[in-house]
Amino acid sequence: MRKAAGEPIPGGLNVLLTAVAVSAALGLLWLASHTDSWAWRIAAAVAFSFVNNTIFSLLHEAVHGVFHPRRGVNEAFGRLTAAFFPTGLGFQRICHLGHHRRNRSDVELFDYFLPDDNRPLKAVQWYGILTGVYWLLPPLACLVYLLCPWVFRLPVFNGGSQIARQTSADAMLSGFESAPVGKVRLEILFSILVQAAIFWALDLHLAGWLTCYAAFAVNWSSLQYADHAWSGRDVHDGAWNLRVNRLVQYVFLNYHHHKAHHQHPGVPWLHLSKYVDFAEERPSFLRIYLKMWLGPRPWPGGDDGNL
Repeated sequence: MRKAAGEPIPGGLNVLLTAVAVSAALGLLWLASHTDSWAWRIAAAVAFSFVNNTIFSLLHEAVHGVFHPRRGVNEAFGRLTAAFFPTGLGFQRICHLGHHRRNRSDVELFDYFLPDDNRPLKAVQWYGILTGVYWLLPPLACLVYLLCPWVFRLPVFNGGSQIARQTSADAMLSGFESAPVGKVRLEILFSILVQAAIFWALDLHLAGWLTCYAAFAVNWSSLQYADHAWSGRDVHDGAWNLRVNRLVQYVFLNYHHHKAHHQHPGVPWLHLSKYVDFAEERPSFLRIYLKMWLGPRPWPGGDDGNL
């Protein structure tokens, strides 16, 4: 495993991938809306769930500032890719970089029941992740922030309740205390306008759009914790480099090399494989995913948790 040292950002490749992935996503949304066959609609939705994960992975690069070496290009494409989630670039950056700081801390330990946890709430969170309900939270939170950002400062979301602590809401929303409110709201508004423009230009039908995004929600959401579930309690090492089909790995732009990413968050996706220790345990995504359906486990004590 290498030590990170200023890997080049594949800016041109990322721009090309964005053009291809966005074009494919638009085509699949159109197909899902204009076919009379539910078989074709579902096929389009499944394909969309993977293509939109490529777009999300490119957004992830922009969040870390490694989509393109020119900051203006990085931010512009970050805003475009965010619109396909949909979320806002600044909103996503605050939440995601906060996750890097809190990784595997008590407020982001969704895979274990801690002694003072509300177990029904923990179970709701957990199965919300597995069923894709988790995907709804960023768009809804963006809408709330756009319309009334003061809601984020209410005591109930800032340590004033067990729900805020256990769901990590208080920790996540604390990052918005110094956020550039106007800029973040404009980026959210931009994403809404992009979605509206897509609906109008492609004459989308709600059933087609919902089918595509429901498939994406399940696909995206399941990976968001499979790459952390039952890994070690360490902010940098608390993730897995998951084994997955090579084609899927490429579609997700090496997102499954998640431990390497947490150890070296400034390394672009194209170079992450260089930082994977292939001699250490690398469970398969399917193994982790299937175990997740058994639910959270009681906390065993100590400093670490294992599969």
